[in-house]
Amino acid sequence: MTGTALWVAVVAGSVGCYLLKLAGLSVPAAWVEQPWVARVVDFVPAALLAALVAVQAATTDGAIVVDGRLAGLAVAAVALALRAPFIVVLVLAGAAGALVHVLAG
Repeated sequence: MTGTALWVAVVAGSVGCYLLKLAGLSVPAAWVEQPWVARVVDFVPAALLAALVAVQAATTDGAIVVDGRLAGLAVAAVALALRAPFIVVLVLAGAAGALVHVLAG
């Protein structure tokens, strides 16, 4: 990608983000105050985070890959379900992922 194309992409992305923010601020208050909107908005960050984690854990170069990252994610999910402290979750997930990576070659 050339320098000019990169700057065009950066400026276009910036303008798009600004317009999206402006659209969000332009929504009438009556729409935002409805109960179903509040319930949906509460779940959007969790859904976006889950989508990002799934893509990072299960894909490489656009292809689905099963490797140590999925094992680490599974161990982290179990540790979180058991209400382990966050640092313990991180250590267990990292250790599980590394162990699978070493064993799988």
